[in-house]
Amino acid sequence: MAEHFLSPDWPAPAEVKSAITLRSGGCSRTPFDTNNLAMHVEDSEVDVQSNRNRLIETLALPAQPLWLDQCHGTALVYVPEYLPAPQQTPTADGSYTDKVNTVCAILTADCLPVLFCNQSGTQVAAAHAGWRGLCGGILRNTVATFKHSPREVMAYLGPAIGPQVFEVGAEVLQAFLQNAQNEYQQQAVRAAFKPVAGSADKYLANLYDLARAELSASGVTEIYGGNYCSYTDSDHFYSFRRESKTGRNASLIWL
Repeated sequence: MAEHFLSPDWPAPAEVKSAITLRSGGCSRTPFDTNNLAMHVEDSEVDVQSNRNRLIETLALPAQPLWLDQCHGTALVYVPEYLPAPQQTPTADGSYTDKVNTVCAILTADCLPVLFCNQSGTQVAAAHAGWRGLCGGILRNTVATFKHSPREVMAYLGPAIGPQVFEVGAEVLQAFLQNAQNEYQQQAVRAAFKPVAGSADKYLANLYDLARAELSASGVTEIYGGNYCSYTDSDHFYSFRRESKTGRNASLIWL
């Protein structure tokens, strides 16, 4: 990790740039301390804008990121359709582009951010995969935006709530089983849910393994990341489950 952001560890082409912000290095005050990048969490808009400006400067971004109004859905937007009008905030849970100097961005605090690119370095995408969006198909929809075969697509799983602490009900397991693309994914889904001791209908869910299963069922074979836990690592990541009122980390990718 760099001081205030981490660089995804994946073999992306040189044309592809990516970064994930940490919660340090900004000016937001408690409980958003300090590098909150979300406008919708009741933080000071002045502080958030200052953090966003610092982000552009620190990462030498070629443009203002396209921030989304995320709704735990499955829709994506094509970034150039909304540029150069940064005041527009489309309602979507993913974005993609094949144009240089356009920045896709996702905000998370326990949900899973997934960054995508193709092997030739001509297209990138970012998706917000909370369990609802992941179950509903946000990742398969993102893969479908690529012009090449899914086997030419690579994905990076960013920081999310870890499998040791993400407790869910039996209805979540059933939803994933019902929406699986094939029998092999159903098997992987079952393996990703561990029963909570002493409970008949509670499970610990592994978002990373559920995302891997979804991506594999969609034809993606190059899958990286999945090594962090936003809930237990309070020094680096915001966590909605841990703090409820909190900030958001940003995951960004651009050409």
